[in-house]
Amino acid sequence: MSGTVALPTTTLVWRIFLPFAAGYFLSYLYRTINAVLSPYLAAELGLDATDLGLLTSVYFLSFAAFQLPLGVLLDRFGPRRVEAILLLFAAAGAVLFAASDSSTELMFGRGLIGLGVSACLMASFKAFVVWFPVERLPVANGWVLAAGGLGALAATTPVEAALRLMDWRGLFGGLAVLSLAVAVALWVAVPERRGEKTVESWQSQWRGVANIFRSPVFYRIAPSSVLSQASFLAIQGLWAGPWLRDVAGLGKTVAAGYLFWVAAAMVGGFLGMGQLAYRLSRCGVPPIVVAAGGMLLFILIQASLLFKVGPLFPLWVLFGFFGTSGVLSYAILSQAFSPALAGRVNTVLNLLVFVFAFGAQWGMGAIINRWPAAGGGYAESGYQLAFGLAVALQLLAWLWLLIGELGRRDREAGSLSNHAIDAQSATADGQGRGNE
Repeated sequence: MSGTVALPTTTLVWRIFLPFAAGYFLSYLYRTINAVLSPYLAAELGLDATDLGLLTSVYFLSFAAFQLPLGVLLDRFGPRRVEAILLLFAAAGAVLFAASDSSTELMFGRGLIGLGVSACLMASFKAFVVWFPVERLPVANGWVLAAGGLGALAATTPVEAALRLMDWRGLFGGLAVLSLAVAVALWVAVPERRGEKTVESWQSQWRGVANIFRSPVFYRIAPSSVLSQASFLAIQGLWAGPWLRDVAGLGKTVAAGYLFWVAAAMVGGFLGMGQLAYRLSRCGVPPIVVAAGGMLLFILIQASLLFKVGPLFPLWVLFGFFGTSGVLSYAILSQAFSPALAGRVNTVLNLLVFVFAFGAQWGMGAIINRWPAAGGGYAESGYQLAFGLAVALQLLAWLWLLIGELGRRDREAGSLSNHAIDAQSATADGQGRGNE
């Protein structure tokens, strides 16, 4: 279970938080880098919007495909070993991506990268469940997510600046070296702790996965979180850049600057939403209320962008901030299940997030590709349909969460009322017998 912290705080930061944070920094850098690289890849290899959508989303597909076995491996062998070994695949994928001369080779390399970084966030969450008190999980999770936001920041203006010094192939060669360095740091620096690994049989572990899928709690919370995160990942990771160029009419450098501030707002969102959930929980406000409120605001912001209601730059900054709201569900669901299931709960949710992100990113590309613009790029109509479908699905999922939460509260209120009536009846019966 989530134990109290035995190591000094500085040791926890240096030996546990920073190595895992570095891994998630790389994961998010890999995830979002194509938003800036897309015009360079399209020009050199002749890729259209569908090709770019498929190439970029292959990361999500391989990432998602490994989530269920990843949860079992994290609970069985611990986060240090699993993430360190998988990052070697990310390094190999970056080398292959750098050496590729066709879209097929690029997709295979990006698929390896997706597999290699598939543990970065889930391993962090598993390690924090082991090392930190349960009430601090939203904060700890928020800080490591902020490290991912720094990776997204690095994938914007810094990448655009680096491309003036080297080509995209040299850039991926450098990322391969960084991936290897983080793998070594995890293996050498991170300690192990009792309770980090399970003694369950393989069969028992997979039964735990099946129980999560059958849980009413999971199905009440997961849909809104999945669709919110998938839409955010699909747009921020690729289609925000082309939208800024094709619809808003911004140049490459200015668009990269917008993406930089979206990523900066995302860092603020990861930190701010986690802190807000923690502070309000101490006042009796459950984290699910904070998550639901943030996801509703995120839907409204996307609708404002879709219909161009309000100033462009602030809306994109708010998009980055409130796009993080659905991530609170990881901590919420972790607390709803046994700590021994922490790795599997998070990876089951992550599986759905990345399956839908794959479908959203590729599907948006297929829709956008049907409306090419006369002067190059793509027409606004395609973006409106693609983004509009995402908004509609998110709204339906949010209403499902609202109905489920209201129903749960009514049942709990009814249960408390019945308990009170039973207690009053028992008291009255006792008094009656005493008067006899």
